[in-house]
Amino acid sequence: MQKLTIEYPLRTKSPKLVWDMISNAAGLQKWIADKVVATDDILTFTWGQPWTERDTKQSRIIDIKTFEHIRMLWDYHEETPEAYWEMRIEQSDLTGQLNLLITDYAADDDEEADLRGIWDDNLERLHRVSGL
Repeated sequence: MQKLTIEYPLRTKSPKLVWDMISNAAGLQKWIADKVVATDDILTFTWGQPWTERDTKQSRIIDIKTFEHIRMLWDYHEETPEAYWEMRIEQSDLTGQLNLLITDYAADDDEEADLRGIWDDNLERLHRVSGL
C-alpha cells in the first residue's frame, strides 16, 4: 500500500462550510458520489444512475473530530486498517485560507495515478457545487 496525501486550497475561511460538505451524507452526495446514505457509522456510496451500471461501496467512520477531520475505512480494506482515507481541514498560518488535505492509499503506482485523478475530479465538483 502506498500512502497518498493531496492538499487542495479552498476559497473559504469558514471551517463549518467545509465540514458540512465532508462530514455527512448530504454534503458528500453533492461531490463524491451520486448517492450517499448514512446508517450509524457506515456510509454507503453509490456511483451511477438506476438505469445504468452502478457501483456501491461502504465506508465505516473510524475517527471523527468536528471541524477538523473525518477518517473512514472502505469495506474492501477491512483487513488492512492502516489503509484508511481521510479528509482533514487545515488553516494556512499565512493567509488564513483553508486547505482540504486528502489522505488515501493506493495498491501500486498505477493505482496511485488513478486515485489522484479521482480526487482531482471530486475536488473540481466540490468547487463547482459549493464555491469552496
